[in-house]
Amino acid sequence: MGRVTVNSTLTVVSSKPVRQGLTLKLSALDHAMGLHSIHMVFYYRNNPAPSFDLDPFRVSLSEVLSMYPAVTGRLTRGDDRNWVVNCNDAGIRVLRATVGTTLDEWLRSADGDEERDLTVWEDMPQDPRIWSPFRIQVNEFEGGGIAIGLSCTHLHADPTCATLLLKSWSESHRREAITHPPFFHPSALAARPVPNTETKSADYYAAKSKAKPPSLKMATTTFRFSDSSIKRCLEEIHESCPDATPFDLLAALFWTALAPMKSPASDNKHSLSVCIDFRKLMHAPIPYGYFGNAMHFSLLSLDKEEIENGRLGNVTELVRRHVSSIDEEECRSVIDWLESRKGEGGEYGAPFRMYGPELTCVGMEHLVIPRGCEVVFMDAKPVHIACHVGNVEGEGLIMVLPSPEEGLARTVMVTLPEKQMAKLCKDQAILRLEPTVGNQQ
Repeated sequence: MGRVTVNSTLTVVSSKPVRQGLTLKLSALDHAMGLHSIHMVFYYRNNPAPSFDLDPFRVSLSEVLSMYPAVTGRLTRGDDRNWVVNCNDAGIRVLRATVGTTLDEWLRSADGDEERDLTVWEDMPQDPRIWSPFRIQVNEFEGGGIAIGLSCTHLHADPTCATLLLKSWSESHRREAITHPPFFHPSALAARPVPNTETKSADYYAAKSKAKPPSLKMATTTFRFSDSSIKRCLEEIHESCPDATPFDLLAALFWTALAPMKSPASDNKHSLSVCIDFRKLMHAPIPYGYFGNAMHFSLLSLDKEEIENGRLGNVTELVRRHVSSIDEEECRSVIDWLESRKGEGGEYGAPFRMYGPELTCVGMEHLVIPRGCEVVFMDAKPVHIACHVGNVEGEGLIMVLPSPEEGLARTVMVTLPEKQMAKLCKDQAILRLEPTVGNQQ
């Protein structure tokens, strides 16, 4: 029997009625992410109390949901057979659960599968008209402490959106202005009258759509790197890569550690799929509060010798150059390619696995961490953040997240085929940075 027990489920609707007949069409990028789901967990310490009073938080959630009709609505098919959100204010499911251990013991001992118990999820049914695509789970630990879990379809949102929804909730509860209100209609994600599908990114998505990665048993481990350890390592590689970011460094560090465990492609190259948020890459930046998918995947390939025997600084510089080379045209060309897959009647092509088949590294350093409510929580910021992506296959996933420590500190969540995880946790180049390694296998 698991340590997480769901005690109740309720539905929270918005405090203001949604305009009758309001619908929101999902974009080409949204449709492409349809095979995946997002599961985020934010851990907070709070004053020891007999129980956590959810009612005040339910009121503030109801207030903030009036700004998010896409969250409280339900999925339906439009005339063109594409997904549309019927903004009928059917509400969001809120689950209340208890965890049979303390917060500190959980963080020491919970594995990846068990952490998903903090974000109970039901896959989308054949007919989703009464199915809630967003779920919030409030988990209470013995002796105090709360974990807020949020699950949603990747069809609706990316991790940036999910984080901002919780941030807006916390701001609403503290009676503060919403820093990044949701924005639903970016013209930058619409089809262009003169499309361009002759780019590296468009070619990569075309290849990705045809890939059939093997289905292996996966394991997840969390590595928490301190500000001082990242700063020291960046100083060590400064001569080779003076402009490196923590993401560049950590992508190179884990890639060089994992490459020897994986067979190179037929051209004797190792490849890394690099995923970044492109909201600010556009000439007219998409508002940070844009509610939908704004993630771009690109492919970086290096010769086997270059990645397996290269110095960390050199590989970091190659990652940095690749990330810096991603521009608006590459991102827009992917949208053009996705639009070009429409069939008769305008129906989008079938979704495919975006995470994989190559090892995929996702940069989420930009996430704005939701603060807790100081009235209830002793610590305004979370003590730990976790982000899981559902339905990941292929060589694995590396998520680089901000750390509650702030500064250059980072949390890295790695999902790999189970047999490779034990080797990674013993890698000396990684352990030299003295990370705190979670027991999530």
